[in-house]
Amino acid sequence: MPAWVSAFAGLAALAAAMGIGRFAFTPILPMMQEDFGLSVSAAGWLASANYLGYLLGALSAIGTRIQQTAAIRTGLLAIGLTTLAMGLTQQFLLWAVLRLVAGIASAWVLVFVSAWALDRLAAMGRSGLSGAVYAGVGTGIVIAGGACLAVMRLHAPSADAWLSLGAISLAITVVIWPLVKANPSGHPAPAAKSASPGIWSGEFRRLVLCYGVFGFGYIIPATFLPAMAKQIIPDPALFGWAWPVFGVAALASTLLAAQLRHFLSDRTIWIAGHLLMALGVAIPLAAPGLPGIMLAAILVGGTFMVVTMAGMQEARRVGGAQARALMAAMTAAFAAGQIAGPVFVSLVAPLAGGYAIALILAAAFLAGSALFLRSKHG
Repeated sequence: MPAWVSAFAGLAALAAAMGIGRFAFTPILPMMQEDFGLSVSAAGWLASANYLGYLLGALSAIGTRIQQTAAIRTGLLAIGLTTLAMGLTQQFLLWAVLRLVAGIASAWVLVFVSAWALDRLAAMGRSGLSGAVYAGVGTGIVIAGGACLAVMRLHAPSADAWLSLGAISLAITVVIWPLVKANPSGHPAPAAKSASPGIWSGEFRRLVLCYGVFGFGYIIPATFLPAMAKQIIPDPALFGWAWPVFGVAALASTLLAAQLRHFLSDRTIWIAGHLLMALGVAIPLAAPGLPGIMLAAILVGGTFMVVTMAGMQEARRVGGAQARALMAAMTAAFAAGQIAGPVFVSLVAPLAGGYAIALILAAAFLAGSALFLRSKHG
């Protein structure tokens, strides 16, 4: 199978798993608030259910012996079905369960696609196509955001958005099912040579901690940007663009970052991503209004998948034979940060009268973690 076909399969899998399974809730949230009077606090708990599932999925991926291709296919099928089911019920508890299951499946797909695609492309000498694989997340976000824009313009209910995206996710799964094949040799390609530390060494813990901070730092704008935009301009034809802009920035940035890897190390790209993301998180405070929201969408959307790609590549370099375990541990820490973010907003926003305190803390953590990564790197 040609390298570009493997890259396409990885791109499509991440589009369904992350762009829809993980992030569809974000552009649908304003519609659910309109349809059901969903509060910021309730939205935070639904988001956290998905992030808890993501944590459980990442933890289970650390030591599981399931075949990579089976894990990817199972995860994609679960995402399509749970997304469809979100449009067939109005029960809050069932919503939470469905978002939990979707989170588990999304983590599996991200971890196993990262291991499967990076190994397969490296074996074919086409590691440069890794940017195309991770562009799948931005592609999925654009699809989800565009579908939600269409639903809002038609004045249709939020259930129609869930049903549409569930159908799209299942269609993607059917198309790429035969393309997700085991490596021809049956063994992963060797990781880049490095002085690999032992499992849970200081360097492992550094990467895991900083990736966890990344999860906390990006998730607040990634969850609440459309809702923040809706507070400023209630017209969905305007505020609804916040999420597609986020997705386009994510898509374009991963392709650009793949080219930057010819000149910069993955660690340097990761550090720069944290600093730019910190700026994006803080922008709505310095530039209130829709322009600030859109600039935040560009800066956060333009860095969160770059950091994901650089982080997974760095895990592959540092981890050696333990690369998949390190990837899964980093993803688990990321998920823990994601859980903390919406919970923090749910607890603080009613007291603080908005998102300001959460945004300030997230930006500070991101900047501090960039320094922590740099202190080791050199």
